[in-house]
Amino acid sequence: MLETLQTTIAQVIGSIAWGKWLSAGFILVLGIILATFVARSAGRLVEARTTRHHQVMIRRVLFYLIFILFAIAALREAGFSLEVVLGAAGILTVAIGFASQTSASNIISGLFLVMEKPFEIGDTIEVDATIGEVVAIDLLSVKLRTPDNLYVRIPNETLIKTRVVNRSRFPIRRVDLLVGIAYAEDVEKVRDLLLRLAQQNPVCLEEPKPFVLVTGFGASSVDLQFSFWVPKGEFFDGRGGMMIAVKKALDEHGIEIPFPHTSVYAGSHSEPFRVQLMAPEQQKDKDSPDVDRND
Repeated sequence: MLETLQTTIAQVIGSIAWGKWLSAGFILVLGIILATFVARSAGRLVEARTTRHHQVMIRRVLFYLIFILFAIAALREAGFSLEVVLGAAGILTVAIGFASQTSASNIISGLFLVMEKPFEIGDTIEVDATIGEVVAIDLLSVKLRTPDNLYVRIPNETLIKTRVVNRSRFPIRRVDLLVGIAYAEDVEKVRDLLLRLAQQNPVCLEEPKPFVLVTGFGASSVDLQFSFWVPKGEFFDGRGGMMIAVKKALDEHGIEIPFPHTSVYAGSHSEPFRVQLMAPEQQKDKDSPDVDRND
């Protein structure tokens, strides 16, 4: 029995065309090396004329195209029939399509994103309540890095169905600051003061021009909107620096920034609080123990 098993194993091993398998493996390795080289060379060639997103897509398409061609050649060298391989691939594709309809939807949505180009790698986008920088655009999803350095994966299908805001599509952004002043203050004076702050700030752009609008009359303040433009890379620094400058300028010019006050009222029959002012000596005597108290 043991001798029969050993003989069978030897016959199977001997029937394998090791030369063909080695040749197929060599072709596959050569294809990977060549695909990597061509993809990187093409990426460097178009680096100056395309965006980062297009560079990534070109590298991936070239790599997988060359790899698939060499993989087919390796299978043929190993003795597999091309018709059988293509037929099996077709059946496998149909089976995977039925089993993963969500993935197929994400792939199709990814193709629409590539054609429409609502954002690119390096842009800052807002999806629902998530804001982050685009670090990768893949067939199934888009990867974001949030300002607090979190990694967020968003399926492509979600991006197609959801409102997406590109915060860095254009080279400049507008900063809107809400400023409340007391009703007794001169609105024109405050307006001129805010516009001077914009002119003195090196981050603020001269064009488009900054402006100040009266947006409403609040319960305790006249509400102003102070708007100015900054380069998109200076948005947070420009907004934070201007808020400090506005507070400092209003304080220096004696302009009141009102805030809500709360009064406690206990009804029409409530009496005012009684306050008794005492001299420090009386307070000290009151707090000391009464040593002269009679038993």
